[in-house]
Amino acid sequence: MTFTRQANADTHAALAYWTVGPCRGELRSEELPAPREGEALVRALCSGVSRGTELVVHGARVPPRIAKEMRAPHQSGDFPSPVKFGYLSVGIVEEGPRDWIGQKVFCLHPHQDRYVVPLTSLTRIPVGVPARRAVLTGIAEIALNALWEAGPRLGDRIAVVGAGLVGGMTAALLRGFPLERLQLVETDPGKRGFVESLGVDFVLPGEASQDCDIVFHCSATDEGLARSLELAGDEGEIIEMSWYGDRPVSLPLGEDFHARRLSIRASQVGVVARSRRHRRTTSERLELAVSLLRDPVFDAFLTGESPFEELPAVFDGLENGELDDLCRVINYPPTREGNQD
Repeated sequence: MTFTRQANADTHAALAYWTVGPCRGELRSEELPAPREGEALVRALCSGVSRGTELVVHGARVPPRIAKEMRAPHQSGDFPSPVKFGYLSVGIVEEGPRDWIGQKVFCLHPHQDRYVVPLTSLTRIPVGVPARRAVLTGIAEIALNALWEAGPRLGDRIAVVGAGLVGGMTAALLRGFPLERLQLVETDPGKRGFVESLGVDFVLPGEASQDCDIVFHCSATDEGLARSLELAGDEGEIIEMSWYGDRPVSLPLGEDFHARRLSIRASQVGVVARSRRHRRTTSERLELAVSLLRDPVFDAFLTGESPFEELPAVFDGLENGELDDLCRVINYPPTREGNQD
């Protein structure tokens, strides 16, 4: 597919991915204004597909009741479609203040090869974090916010249910806590190698230890949440990190939940967790999240890659099961000035 771009001296041509109907996406061209004071023009190097959330959007499964709350920071259009959605973009600043030119940055921006955003929307990528790995910044932010929400303590027994992108990231960050026990609970035995590469104990649901102080639920399944209720100890807490879209959830609340006085608490990255809200900004949370990615262990999450022009086919493959990635990296065409890293 060939795209022709035309722009005058005051605009820049861009190409972006849009969801245009249920399970249908396409690349659309647009013109960007030149950056104004306090803004920057970013050329994308790579972006990541956050499979769970983005497939909900791809399938037009965002509930109308919360469509406003679930907007991404630089989203265009409205749910269900047409909508330009995504939030794992890494690029390099091409125009803007002198001290920003050439800086590699993370931005919560949809899949687009160039974009103009306020400088306040950009997070500088520190030395030691490759651009490819930095697409995970938004996922690390989700996990970090959940840990702030739950407040793990010395000697806790913790289970993470669901070894997907968010569950794996949550478990990986928990490795650094002085816990008595940490288990990542997953139904697919094929994920054992991935989980063990993170330095975390892999267990099947029937093998998981009970009496947990905290259970982080990340499987987005009824069965996973029901098992989380069984794993939590008396008066324990389940941190619900899954987003189900418009799909109803059925739970046996007459069993463990009621009898053992359990709590289910939502963790949602749209706002800083209450325990840190008055002392941390969203920018500071992102800066901390990207700094955590210096550890090369996080490369295990990057399980596939495709060029930008194939992104519509990538979403089709993820939707129909032909692709099975934790995080698929989308590579944008390099310029003659240099490589992506």
